[in-house]
Amino acid sequence: MTEAPQVYLRVSLPRQAMDWIEAGRVVHTWPVSTAKNGPGELRGSECTPRGWHRIRAKIGAGQPLGAVFKARRPTGEIYGDELETRFPGRDWILTRILWLGGLEPGFNRYGAVDTTWRYIYIHGSPDQGVSGSPASHGCVRMKSADIVDLFGRVPVGMRVLIEAI
Repeated sequence: MTEAPQVYLRVSLPRQAMDWIEAGRVVHTWPVSTAKNGPGELRGSECTPRGWHRIRAKIGAGQPLGAVFKARRPTGEIYGDELETRFPGRDWILTRILWLGGLEPGFNRYGAVDTTWRYIYIHGSPDQGVSGSPASHGCVRMKSADIVDLFGRVPVGMRVLIEAI
């Protein structure tokens, strides 16, 4: 897929921002945090994959703000200071998950570069985890309130472009 659809999400790695694009115009922008290792597609790299993707699944509808997920399942925990203290440095996946699937065979789909099987998500994070600096292990982190807002707007199948320029 090389032609931009009418409505899509664009993640800018240099700006650490995600834009909602309609008819070529930015309608809304959210801050994000992408991989501290930068852009890249290879499994195990902990990089954020570039190119065209689609939202392949929406996970977490109805969960409370700060709900903790492990392996795409809610653990029953709610993120807070006590959990942060007990598990320092944990890569928190909170509130909602938008699981991405690559659309470009050989670049971000299939084999060792497959975004889906790398478990790359757009997901909620502790707000301090979205500081304007790359800090994730490959995913696109958002503040929990922002992922709830986005989750309610997007359909499964919506296109997402991740750009390193």
